[in-house]
Amino acid sequence: MSQAREVKRRIRSVENTGQITRTMEMVATSKLKKATDRVYASRPYGEALEEIVRSLYNPALADRFPLMRLPAKPRRAAILLLTANRGLAGAFNVNLIRTARAILEKLRSEGVETELHVSGKKGIAFFRFQGEELKQTWTEISDYPTPEDAEGLVKGLRARFERGELDQVWVVASKFKSALSTPPERRLLLPIQGDPEKPPPDSFILSPSADGILNKLLPLYVRNTVFRALVENAAAEQSARRTAMKNATDNASDMLDELRRRYNRARQAQITQEIAEIVGGAAAFE
Repeated sequence: MSQAREVKRRIRSVENTGQITRTMEMVATSKLKKATDRVYASRPYGEALEEIVRSLYNPALADRFPLMRLPAKPRRAAILLLTANRGLAGAFNVNLIRTARAILEKLRSEGVETELHVSGKKGIAFFRFQGEELKQTWTEISDYPTPEDAEGLVKGLRARFERGELDQVWVVASKFKSALSTPPERRLLLPIQGDPEKPPPDSFILSPSADGILNKLLPLYVRNTVFRALVENAAAEQSARRTAMKNATDNASDMLDELRRRYNRARQAQITQEIAEIVGGAAAFE
């Protein structure tokens, strides 16, 4: 009897857990739809802006604009890591942290002094536990980031790069390819570089002027690149959470099937024992 009660208690517990994971899956699915709409809406403008900046790149201009400054040998680099504030998203945060650690190790092995800037409670908690010094941290980025959020993340890094205090700025975030493919991606944000597959034009006409255009365009490009990383990272997080919660719900369903079989066997054994006791008692009175 006690075994059947224990199994029944576990059945109720798994049922409650399954209801929670199913609800979280539905919430993540709803948020994923909104997040993917923002990803697809941001891509045309971002890709056009990137194409313009890369097509305008020229070594002569790079000497005049600090954001295009390409040092002969990087001495100091910053890594901007974008993670989530919440867990229950499978390996989403783990993969991002692993990618950031790989960049840190590579740069340090090359003698580059590094500093880490982390957005998201999961990344902050991990690196603090590891004893890693964090230069800056942010936890206020919502599920629907804005260009102002991106400016808040990159403004200080951009200014320090322009002053020559940093030689490289890397961004680590997830790339949203589809609901089933969201790999972590590292990207060299600064210095801004041209497209190696497209040689710079021999000459071009700029109006009003190169200085006027690039002084506005380059900071906008840097901010928009971080904004797109935030948007795609948010969509990837919801995709990972939906997948994780669906797997948890499926596992709960499989576990319930097994527990119900065990409960039925325990109940059958109990009934058989009771019948045997009744028969034995009746036989004793004969």
